[in-house]
Amino acid sequence: MSDSPATGAQPTARFAEPVPLTLRINGTQHALTIEPRVTLLDALRETLGMTGTKKGCDRGQCGACTVLIDGRRINACLTLAIMHDEQEITTVEGLEIDAQLTPLQTAFIAHDAFQCGYCTPGQLCSATALLNEFRAGDASTVSGDVRQPQHAASAADIRERMSGNLCRCGAYPNIVAAIQSVMTGLASTSCKNT
Repeated sequence: MSDSPATGAQPTARFAEPVPLTLRINGTQHALTIEPRVTLLDALRETLGMTGTKKGCDRGQCGACTVLIDGRRINACLTLAIMHDEQEITTVEGLEIDAQLTPLQTAFIAHDAFQCGYCTPGQLCSATALLNEFRAGDASTVSGDVRQPQHAASAADIRERMSGNLCRCGAYPNIVAAIQSVMTGLASTSCKNT
Protein backbone atom coordinates (compact mmCIF):
# COMPACT_ATOMS: atom_id res chain seq x y z
CA MET A 1 0.00 0.00 0.00
CA SER A 2 1.30 3.44 -0.91
CA ASP A 3 1.63 6.37 1.49
CA SER A 4 0.56 8.83 -1.21
CA PRO A 5 -2.96 10.25 -1.22
CA ALA A 6 -5.52 8.08 -2.96
CA THR A 7 -6.43 10.93 -5.27
CA GLY A 8 -2.93 11.09 -6.74
CA ALA A 9 -2.61 14.79 -5.93
CA GLN A 10 0.93 16.02 -5.39
CA PRO A 11 1.54 17.84 -2.11
CA THR A 12 2.23 21.53 -2.59
CA ALA A 13 5.16 23.25 -0.93
CA ARG A 14 4.27 25.97 1.50
CA PHE A 15 6.43 29.03 1.67
CA ALA A 16 6.53 31.46 4.53
CA GLU A 17 5.63 35.02 3.76
CA PRO A 18 8.67 37.30 3.46
CA VAL A 19 9.23 39.53 6.46
CA PRO A 20 11.02 42.87 6.78
CA LEU A 21 14.23 43.07 8.77
CA THR A 22 17.24 45.31 9.07
CA LEU A 23 20.71 43.80 9.05
CA ARG A 24 23.51 46.07 10.24
CA ILE A 25 26.54 44.74 8.35
CA ASN A 26 29.98 46.31 8.62
CA GLY A 27 28.42 49.50 9.95
CA THR A 28 25.82 49.86 7.19
CA GLN A 29 22.08 49.27 7.58
CA HIS A 30 20.47 46.96 5.02
CA ALA A 31 16.66 46.87 4.91
CA LEU A 32 15.53 43.51 3.53
CA THR A 33 12.33 41.60 3.01
CA ILE A 34 13.14 37.89 3.02
CA GLU A 35 11.61 34.58 4.00
CA PRO A 36 12.17 33.69 7.65
CA ARG A 37 13.97 30.47 6.67
CA VAL A 38 16.83 32.24 4.82
CA THR A 39 20.16 31.66 6.53
CA LEU A 40 22.41 34.57 7.35
CA LEU A 41 24.95 33.12 4.91
CA ASP A 42 22.47 33.11 2.03
CA ALA A 43 21.25 36.60 2.92
CA LEU A 44 24.84 37.86 2.80
CA ARG A 45 25.85 36.08 -0.39
CA GLU A 46 22.67 35.76 -2.45
CA THR A 47 20.59 38.74 -1.36
CA LEU A 48 23.27 41.34 -0.61
CA GLY A 49 26.06 40.12 -2.92
CA MET A 50 28.64 40.04 -0.10
CA THR A 51 30.61 37.04 -1.28
CA GLY A 52 33.59 37.35 1.06
CA THR A 53 31.88 34.97 3.49
CA LYS A 54 32.24 31.53 1.93
CA LYS A 55 29.84 28.61 1.74
CA GLY A 56 31.86 25.50 2.46
CA CYS A 57 30.03 22.55 3.95
CA ASP A 58 26.73 24.38 4.69
CA ARG A 59 26.55 22.25 7.87
CA GLY A 60 28.58 24.24 10.41
CA GLN A 61 31.55 21.89 10.21
CA CYS A 62 34.19 23.83 8.27
CA GLY A 63 34.02 27.43 9.53
CA ALA A 64 34.37 29.01 6.07
CA CYS A 65 31.21 31.04 6.78
CA THR A 66 32.36 32.44 10.13
CA VAL A 67 31.23 36.02 10.78
CA LEU A 68 31.08 38.12 13.93
CA ILE A 69 27.78 38.97 15.60
CA ASP A 70 28.26 41.70 18.20
CA GLY A 71 31.93 40.67 18.30
CA ARG A 72 31.36 36.94 18.81
CA ARG A 73 32.02 34.37 16.09
CA ILE A 74 29.19 32.39 14.59
CA ASN A 75 28.71 30.08 11.61
CA ALA A 76 26.48 32.03 9.23
CA CYS A 77 25.20 28.82 7.63
CA LEU A 78 23.65 27.64 10.92
CA THR A 79 21.69 30.74 11.84
CA LEU A 80 18.73 32.46 10.27
CA ALA A 81 19.11 36.05 9.10
CA ILE A 82 15.93 37.04 10.91
CA MET A 83 17.56 36.12 14.24
CA HIS A 84 20.06 38.96 13.83
CA ASP A 85 17.74 41.87 13.13
CA GLU A 86 19.45 45.06 14.41
CA GLN A 87 22.60 43.26 15.67
CA GLU A 88 26.07 44.30 14.50
CA ILE A 89 27.32 41.81 11.90
CA THR A 90 30.95 41.94 10.79
CA THR A 91 32.10 40.04 7.74
CA VAL A 92 35.62 39.76 6.38
CA GLU A 93 34.92 42.84 4.27
CA GLY A 94 34.37 44.83 7.46
CA LEU A 95 37.59 43.92 9.25
CA GLU A 96 39.65 46.71 7.69
CA ILE A 97 40.22 49.84 9.74
CA ASP A 98 40.08 53.09 7.73
CA ALA A 99 40.65 51.15 4.49
CA GLN A 100 43.84 49.63 5.95
CA LEU A 101 44.49 45.98 6.69
CA THR A 102 44.38 45.06 10.36
CA PRO A 103 47.54 43.74 12.06
CA LEU A 104 45.96 40.27 11.87
CA GLN A 105 45.39 40.51 8.10
CA THR A 106 48.95 41.77 7.66
CA ALA A 107 50.26 38.88 9.79
CA PHE A 108 48.35 36.36 7.66
CA ILE A 109 50.15 37.74 4.60
CA ALA A 110 53.56 37.91 6.30
CA HIS A 111 53.31 34.34 7.63
CA ASP A 112 51.76 32.91 4.44
CA ALA A 113 48.81 31.72 6.52
CA PHE A 114 46.76 30.67 3.51
CA GLN A 115 47.17 28.68 0.35
CA CYS A 116 44.05 28.46 -1.78
CA GLY A 117 42.45 31.15 0.40
CA TYR A 118 38.94 29.72 0.48
CA CYS A 119 38.92 29.33 4.27
CA THR A 120 40.78 32.60 4.91
CA PRO A 121 37.72 34.87 5.43
CA GLY A 122 36.37 32.53 8.12
CA GLN A 123 39.84 32.07 9.62
CA LEU A 124 40.30 35.85 9.85
CA CYS A 125 36.90 36.41 11.48
CA SER A 126 37.50 33.59 13.94
CA ALA A 127 41.01 34.82 14.76
CA THR A 128 39.63 38.34 15.30
CA ALA A 129 37.18 36.91 17.85
CA LEU A 130 40.03 34.91 19.42
CA LEU A 131 42.03 38.12 19.93
CA ASN A 132 38.96 39.76 21.47
CA GLU A 133 38.61 36.78 23.83
CA PHE A 134 42.20 37.25 24.98
CA ARG A 135 41.73 40.98 25.46
CA ALA A 136 38.75 40.11 27.68
CA GLY A 137 40.77 37.43 29.52
CA ASP A 138 38.40 34.59 28.56
CA ALA A 139 39.61 31.05 29.30
CA SER A 140 39.42 28.07 26.95
CA THR A 141 39.29 24.33 27.53
CA VAL A 142 43.10 24.12 27.47
CA SER A 143 43.70 27.09 29.78
CA GLY A 144 45.67 26.17 32.89
CA ASP A 145 43.66 27.96 35.56
CA VAL A 146 40.29 29.05 34.22
CA ARG A 147 39.83 31.35 37.23
CA GLN A 148 42.72 33.53 36.07
CA PRO A 149 42.39 35.96 33.13
CA GLN A 150 44.04 34.60 29.98
CA HIS A 151 46.14 37.23 28.21
CA ALA A 152 48.77 35.00 26.57
CA ALA A 153 48.27 31.97 24.40
CA SER A 154 50.19 28.84 23.71
CA ALA A 155 50.08 27.27 20.28
CA ALA A 156 47.80 24.59 21.78
CA ASP A 157 45.40 27.24 23.06
CA ILE A 158 45.27 28.96 19.67
CA ARG A 159 44.70 25.64 17.88
CA GLU A 160 41.88 24.78 20.29
CA ARG A 161 40.21 28.17 19.86
CA MET A 162 40.56 27.94 16.06
CA SER A 163 39.42 24.30 15.88
CA GLY A 164 36.08 25.25 14.31
CA ASN A 165 37.87 26.48 11.18
CA LEU A 166 39.24 23.88 8.80
CA CYS A 167 41.94 24.45 6.19
CA ARG A 168 42.04 21.75 3.54
CA CYS A 169 45.44 23.02 2.36
CA GLY A 170 46.93 22.46 5.82
CA ALA A 171 48.22 25.97 6.56
CA TYR A 172 47.63 25.49 10.30
CA PRO A 173 51.22 26.12 11.51
CA ASN A 174 51.31 29.40 9.57
CA ILE A 175 47.87 30.44 10.86
CA VAL A 176 49.01 29.81 14.46
CA ALA A 177 52.27 31.72 13.82
CA ALA A 178 50.34 34.68 12.39
CA ILE A 179 48.00 34.82 15.39
CA GLN A 180 50.90 34.44 17.84
CA SER A 181 52.77 37.32 16.19
CA VAL A 182 49.76 39.60 16.64
CA MET A 183 49.29 38.46 20.23
CA THR A 184 52.94 39.21 20.96
CA GLY A 185 52.43 42.71 19.61
CA LEU A 186 49.30 43.16 21.73
CA ALA A 187 51.09 41.92 24.85
CA SER A 188 54.02 44.29 24.35
CA THR A 189 51.65 47.20 23.71
CA SER A 190 49.59 46.47 26.83
CA CYS A 191 52.77 46.14 28.93
CA LYS A 192 53.89 49.59 27.73
CA ASN A 193 50.48 51.08 28.53
CA THR A 194 50.33 49.76 32.11
